[in-house]
Amino acid sequence: MNEIAKNELDTSTDVKKVIDFALEAGAVLLKNGAEIFRVEETIERICHHFKVDNMHVFVISHGIFISADNEKNETVSKVLHIPLSGANLEIVAEVNDLSRDISAGLIGIDDAYERLNKIEQIPPTSSKVQIVCAGIASACFGYMLNAGIPECIFSLFIGALVYAWVLAASKHNVSKIIVNILGGVIITSTAILATSIVNIPMKIEGMIIGSIMPLIPGVGFVNAIRDIADSDFLSGTVRMIDALLVFVYIAIGVGVVLGAYNNIVGGLVL
Repeated sequence: MNEIAKNELDTSTDVKKVIDFALEAGAVLLKNGAEIFRVEETIERICHHFKVDNMHVFVISHGIFISADNEKNETVSKVLHIPLSGANLEIVAEVNDLSRDISAGLIGIDDAYERLNKIEQIPPTSSKVQIVCAGIASACFGYMLNAGIPECIFSLFIGALVYAWVLAASKHNVSKIIVNILGGVIITSTAILATSIVNIPMKIEGMIIGSIMPLIPGVGFVNAIRDIADSDFLSGTVRMIDALLVFVYIAIGVGVVLGAYNNIVGGLVL
């Protein structure tokens, strides 16, 4: 296997094969939440290991551009569009391990293709586990942000409910705008209902502040800051705008319900 990995590629077919594989590996990383520099570094490592040294790669938040010259000075170019999507850091970690094994000469191009296909087929965490974890995270964030114990308990159930909505909406390709606006509506409406039917002193904002956390695009926001810090201003700006718009959508949902409730009941609910 090591001999296969170390053989030089000297035909246009071989160069194209390496470019195709490097592009696919980069696409898997990018669509699962990897940073721009990580995608570029992985593609360059793969190409350089397989002796495709005269290559150039340009990665943005939703696309990869790559070109290389073969032994006949013919240029092989590829462009791939990758829509913005959610994150799966387990897949990112697996592709990183694959890249390291390739760089160490432990795996050849054909075996790497097979392993990459298996990585892409890694199933996501089950919906039930995601919903439970979203609820627990909501309660914990609420507690960290000074919500009371009763508010945290209700945040657990509200967070689980809103994430069940997110998963159901994703299966039907509902627009991100609708998902987050209605998510804010669900959170606020449920919080108001809880304060109305439970004879325990509770603050609505204490439940809302924890329950919105499953909607927050934390990975995208952090990656945007990381990309800007690495001077990838275009990708960082796109990711930052995408994350900030999610915040706006959530605020619209929360604000509409609170505004309607205050107008009906009268007075500001605190």
